Amino acid sequence: MHTPATTNDLFRLYESKGHEPYGEALTQTEHALQCAALAREENAKDAMIVAALFHDVGHLIVDIQNGENVRIDEVDDDHEAVGARILSPLFGPAVAQPVSLHVTAKRWRCTRELAYYDRLSEASKLSLKAQGGLLSDEDCLRFEEHPGFPDALALRTWDDEGKVVGLEVGTLDDYVGIVNSLAVAWSRGRHEH
Repeated sequence: MHTPATTNDLFRLYESKGHEPYGEALTQTEHALQCAALAREENAKDAMIVAALFHDVGHLIVDIQNGENVRIDEVDDDHEAVGARILSPLFGPAVAQPVSLHVTAKRWRCTRELAYYDRLSEASKLSLKAQGGLLSDEDCLRFEEHPGFPDALALRTWDDEGKVVGLEVGTLDDYVGIVNSLAVAWSRGRHEH
């Protein structure tokens, strides 16, 4: 699978591979749409809505969850870093940074919020082990001081809540306008400097 270089490539990737499950009871596209809908309901900035929509794009690129004998508690696909590398040139850090931090946000919440782990889906509990497990106190403090901390936690919340089987929240077409306008604004801003 080639790396998406345009917003059209991103949408085509979800159209071709988004129907696949990834350890959860719903598909990648269903999860992406639910997360984006949650962000929209909270009147999040456009960049955060786009981050919510594409936060797991790295899973579609690496594509190891559906492999034979792949144990998600042992193999980390590093999807947050892969996703951030894909999204950064298209949308800039306002989209890429929360995506790059959403796994750290899960690890932080599991460390700092005692009841949080129990609310995770089974697949998320399994992948936590491969993703490094709990954070040290020092790593928690460093993360809390990161300027992207609030956005990473917001994205994490939508990620956890956007896993409702059978919930209809629209289609990818509903996001073409916001995705393309954000990409154009980022491209224009880069070329003006």
